[in-house]
Amino acid sequence: MASHIVGYPRMGPKRELKFALESFWDGKSSAEDLERVATDLRGSIWKQMSEAGIKYIPSNTFSYYDQVLDTTAMLGAVPPRYNWTGGEIGFSTYFSMARGNASVPAMEMTKWFDTNYHFIVPELGPDVKFSYASHKAVNEYKEAKLLGVDTVPVLIGPVTYLLLSKPAKGVEKTFPLLSLLDKILPIYKEVVAELKAAGASWIQFDEPTLVLDLESHQLEAFTKAYTELESSLSGLNVLVETYFADVPEATFKTLTSLKGVCGFGFDLVRGTKTLDLIKSGFPSGKYLFAGVVDGRNIWANDLSASLTTLQSLEGIVGKDKLVVSTSCSLLHTAVDLVNEPKLDKEIKSWLAFAAQKVLEVNALAKALSGQKDEAFFSANAQAQASRKSSPRVTNEAVQKAAAALKGSDHRRATNVSARLDAQQKKLNLPILPTTTIGSFPQTIELRRVRREYKANKISEEEYIKSIKEEISKVVKLQEELDIDVLVHGEPERNDMVEYFGEQLSGFAFTANGWVQSYGSRCVKPPIIYGDVSRPKPMTVFWSTAAQSMTKRPMKGMLTGPVTILNWSFVRNDQPRFETCYQIALAIKNEVEDLEKAGITVIQIDEAALREGLPLRKAEHAFYLDWAVHSFRITNVGVQDTTQIHTHMCYSNFNDIIHSIINMDADVITIENSRSDEKLLSVFREGVKYGAGIGPGVYDIHSPRIPSTEEIADRINKMLAVLETNILWVNPDCGLKTRKYPEVKPALENMVAAAKQLRTKLASAK
Repeated sequence: MASHIVGYPRMGPKRELKFALESFWDGKSSAEDLERVATDLRGSIWKQMSEAGIKYIPSNTFSYYDQVLDTTAMLGAVPPRYNWTGGEIGFSTYFSMARGNASVPAMEMTKWFDTNYHFIVPELGPDVKFSYASHKAVNEYKEAKLLGVDTVPVLIGPVTYLLLSKPAKGVEKTFPLLSLLDKILPIYKEVVAELKAAGASWIQFDEPTLVLDLESHQLEAFTKAYTELESSLSGLNVLVETYFADVPEATFKTLTSLKGVCGFGFDLVRGTKTLDLIKSGFPSGKYLFAGVVDGRNIWANDLSASLTTLQSLEGIVGKDKLVVSTSCSLLHTAVDLVNEPKLDKEIKSWLAFAAQKVLEVNALAKALSGQKDEAFFSANAQAQASRKSSPRVTNEAVQKAAAALKGSDHRRATNVSARLDAQQKKLNLPILPTTTIGSFPQTIELRRVRREYKANKISEEEYIKSIKEEISKVVKLQEELDIDVLVHGEPERNDMVEYFGEQLSGFAFTANGWVQSYGSRCVKPPIIYGDVSRPKPMTVFWSTAAQSMTKRPMKGMLTGPVTILNWSFVRNDQPRFETCYQIALAIKNEVEDLEKAGITVIQIDEAALREGLPLRKAEHAFYLDWAVHSFRITNVGVQDTTQIHTHMCYSNFNDIIHSIINMDADVITIENSRSDEKLLSVFREGVKYGAGIGPGVYDIHSPRIPSTEEIADRINKMLAVLETNILWVNPDCGLKTRKYPEVKPALENMVAAAKQLRTKLASAK
């Protein structure tokens, strides 16, 4: 019985690749050092899968930065600004595209479907001269072969590659990217020919765009591409892999009738509707790669349920044509539970990271072929049962409170313009009030204090004293800069989700549960395993301490329920919205405690609200409805005079602007500086917005210090489409990753620009 893994994490069990990359970028190690680490990682992954009994082991899913960028390199589609002169693409061109260099900016990065992974967007146009410029896929296949492992080389399919691209600067926005198919297929043919010559018998094309709502001409491109490749692919077994959602019916028909393709991979975890399509007609003699082990979460598979699903599929496609697989690449899960010695034993028994998922896939394949590992299955059944009945998972009071939410839509009693008037009487702010988003630079010294406190090297008293000193510095600095609404700078926080998760019940944390976000950057998502509640106040102590240091309003600073949900590994035994409502109730308690403690401005960040948007349009309304409702629950109980802010990181807002208005916050600040025009166009097109709004006036992701004139010019653009009395002036995100020598002058210029315009507006009156 055959088993298959779609892809595997590349960072290494202890983030070995991250440290090797950063050392190379800092000039502390050589290209050979970096390559050595990468070779070791690849070899150990192939060996691990081979020893686990996996039959179809992927190669070319490793990457030094990103798999889409690897494809851009393979096709020689290097934008001209990098001055590449041809030949095999090396690290210097590759990393310039990924990260920019001293003279030119990086290529754009965006989210990979609805995951928290980000890919580098290809920039294409009619004049791109494609050429076979990176032999990585073939080299890695050969490298594995030398180690005695025959792998399945994985390529991003040609149609997905084009659909994920954007027109380069200077190319018409309406340029049809799919028209480049004829130009890239010859290179795919060269790669395929080399793989065949090297001895490959299978090849995997990842075409995840097949799960999206496609137009008929886009679907036709798949038929065209694989028909064109057919003769080159003869003599090879071809697998087309899809993931992240079910495949629409018309797409399923198109896909399964592709002639040169002999295997189809489907995500049966997030794509349960695909099961019905398979049951109502799967082409005979073709392989079904059944993705039953979840590649996007950390829960142990319910093996007996999966086995039942697989047995029913076996009846349809035949015993020798069913392959057990993961739902998608394991890139989106943590690497290995072995590196979690401190994790609670019971909770640990409920989990499976990438290395454990490889074993689950193999155990299911063996069970299908009549070699069921009874001990493995019974340990799994026991863990499933303990998770269902554990008192740590269920909290009656929380369940009751969440159920009681169903009756109301939780809107504040007064409309936003009346609330803003009441708040203004209390806060007495100038027009174009200035503020920042929340965090201030985290110095090496500050990180050291937090680390030592965590390791019990300094007392709680010493810790509190250090943090209060830091807050006092940040408050004084903001007063000197003459900012209107202050923040405490968040010196006590490691991460905007982890900080809250550590103080809520129902959350668990790992030591090495890192997942790649982009390049060398990894995140360590908390695990939500049970009902969520707030045992005691989380931020009141620090916010009141900060407010006592100034007469100006001090913002309370919270992370919203939807962002906590979207940046965690979420329990899979109840719908996501139920977990979100529970988190909302916990944050609601905190909001009300902050208000009681005299905090009059409270910011509830929803940086990741849009990230949770489902891939298919038909599911958008339901998600947005419960996500926005969760936000409203958090602040429905406050007085009109308490001003509720929210912050959102920019990600194509225009299509969800009505949901944002529906959040009914008093003030929203938006990361906008990289895409000024996009955001403002929505208001230009006549969307009426009556609440306070602060589109970011400068980009904090860059060390560049914007001038007063530049910021004033930005604010003027905003004033052209937004009312003077609702506009706020602020940077576009938190300042945590910047240094003080960059932050001070930038904020000085920001305040100066606001004052300059206030004077101008006053004299115009």
